[in-house]
Amino acid sequence: MLRTMAAQPTFREALFFWLKLGFISFGGPAGQIAIMQHELVEKKQWITQERLLYALNFCMLLPGPEAQQLAIYCGWLLHGTRGGIVAGVLFVLPSAVMLWGLSIVYVIWGAVPAIAGIFYGLKPAVIAVVAAAVLRLGKKALKNGVGWGIAAAAFALICIWHTPFPAIVAGAAAVGIIGGKLWPELFGVGWNTLPPTRLGDTNISARSKEPICFTWVSSVKVIGVCGVLWGAPILVAGCWQGWDGVLIHEGMFFSKAAMVTFGGAYAVLPYVGQQAVEHFHWLTSTQMLDGLAFAETTPGPLIIVLQFVGFLGGWNQPGTLSPLLAATLGAAMTTWTTFVPCFLWIFLGAPHLERLRGVRLLNAALGAVTTAVVGGVLNLAGWFGLHTLRPDAATGAVDWFATALAVAAFVALHRFKFNLIAVIAACGVLGLAGRLW
Repeated sequence: MLRTMAAQPTFREALFFWLKLGFISFGGPAGQIAIMQHELVEKKQWITQERLLYALNFCMLLPGPEAQQLAIYCGWLLHGTRGGIVAGVLFVLPSAVMLWGLSIVYVIWGAVPAIAGIFYGLKPAVIAVVAAAVLRLGKKALKNGVGWGIAAAAFALICIWHTPFPAIVAGAAAVGIIGGKLWPELFGVGWNTLPPTRLGDTNISARSKEPICFTWVSSVKVIGVCGVLWGAPILVAGCWQGWDGVLIHEGMFFSKAAMVTFGGAYAVLPYVGQQAVEHFHWLTSTQMLDGLAFAETTPGPLIIVLQFVGFLGGWNQPGTLSPLLAATLGAAMTTWTTFVPCFLWIFLGAPHLERLRGVRLLNAALGAVTTAVVGGVLNLAGWFGLHTLRPDAATGAVDWFATALAVAAFVALHRFKFNLIAVIAACGVLGLAGRLW
């Protein structure tokens, strides 16, 4: 399952990696998947390329942030439930704390030029990371002309016709199933040929002693535990603040959003923005855009912008609480109800998916999804790059400083194999210098 016994990490080693990932996972899902590809597969070799793509295929089918779910899945593969919990929590926690601090700065002092300058330099670094990842993923996943065709079709459907990504994923899976039946040599062999996991298999990792459980009893336990954790803060808020308070409204609204956020953050943000601004009046449209800018330039999943919405909701509607306390509780409620469901989807579905790894048609379907994901990641990379290198859509003017920084970072990473953290830090410093200059 993993490449070599020597490459398998201890829990302590994995813990430090997930903590580091939480601080360097810039660039939304495309950048975060790229970093996990680079670190887990190519550098540390803790997980094989096929295993990462297999997990990614499943995560792309789920509501919520796919990059965080991929981290939970990989942590679970390495060290069972505790590994998944640590990976998922640390993937979000640094960005949640940073955004909470930036939110306080925002409501008290407004935008801080020095912070904006650092973030200005980080964006070109993310473009370089994503571009390198697209090349590597494409090389690994696109095995033949069929794969290239599905990836190109997925890219065109998203970029030109703005087709919802869940529909593209479903279509790719259907193509894979049909193709697996009619042309198995094109759709089945070499894409996701992983053997099935046996019942009670403990060889997730050499040091993981927790077996994979496939029983319905274990599934009911997962649903029960995650359901209680998910709903407990909402129940407490309702009993404490009343069932018409801002905390209960935020908990219920973002719980509902967590179940329908297929297609990533950009698919759900228009809906959330409209409801938060026009219906609940938690913040203004300008503040919503400022929050999106914060989320795009901090590590962690882009959907963390919802925490900013919850923070402003508490700040603007504190009730009997102090504004800062109400805002902090609103941010915590929003983050909790947004990300706790991700653990439910993975811990409930991953064991069953692992058991079905040897099913040929499933492999064909997921293999087709893999190629569609390449097209989706390419579209995300293009969208992010376009908005970073040409920030003023009205004039179409190119930011040549950001462009040069992105090219230099790409050459440093792809050609000279410089350390990822060093490149990101250097870009942050250069971005600050460029803005001050």
